[in-house]
Amino acid sequence: MEQESILSVHELKVVLDGNEILKDLSFFVKKGDVLALVGPNGAGKSVLFRALLGLIPSSGKIDWANNIKINYVPQKFHIDKDLPLTVEEFLKFKGASTEQIIATLISVGVTDEAHAGEVEHYVKEHLLRQRVGWLSGGQLQRILIVWSILDDPDVLLFDEPTSGIDIGGEETIYNLLKRLNDERNMTIILISHDLNIVYKYANNVICLNRQMICFGTPSIVLDPIALSKLYGGETSFYKHEHSNNEHNH
Repeated sequence: MEQESILSVHELKVVLDGNEILKDLSFFVKKGDVLALVGPNGAGKSVLFRALLGLIPSSGKIDWANNIKINYVPQKFHIDKDLPLTVEEFLKFKGASTEQIIATLISVGVTDEAHAGEVEHYVKEHLLRQRVGWLSGGQLQRILIVWSILDDPDVLLFDEPTSGIDIGGEETIYNLLKRLNDERNMTIILISHDLNIVYKYANNVICLNRQMICFGTPSIVLDPIALSKLYGGETSFYKHEHSNNEHNH
């Protein structure tokens, strides 16, 4: 395993129903990294997550560091609107106390700015009593993130964490992930279709289309040649900046 790596993958191969889904993947993730997986639909990104979690058979080597806790937030999480389950009841399934739940909800900033002056009251009297099935997409995703960090994991895996969420909600979710990474040194591996997000939040990226197309720092490896190989044909690019770093799309 690479020095200080929390995950090392060597020549990973996944075959499902006789079809080779992933071929000869080798990469590493260091503690505190934010790694983004990008690629077209059907490239094997979600399959890679399932392999990393040990949910499907694979060959090659997947080495996680010793004594680490890994949590996963899925792309879709359906809860029946008629299910009489409150946010507090849902989060208590994790074995957390009400006090711990409230503290975590407040610490990750799950409330809107309108409630900033009375956050604790809002959480206790409103948010905890809401039915989970009545939450908006963005609210539910934040609650799922709270669920995923209540037991203080070392690694979080997110499968398109803002799928189906409006642009304002997307920014809120990704800022929350950045805070978890900055304040808790949490290692984050996420799937995203948005290269703007990858440039802004990830320090490493894997370009995946059943096999490795590129691996490295977004501003270096996401060049026109790599993206054309990844998505096929010609790709349009434009210059823009994130945190004073200029790069191409």
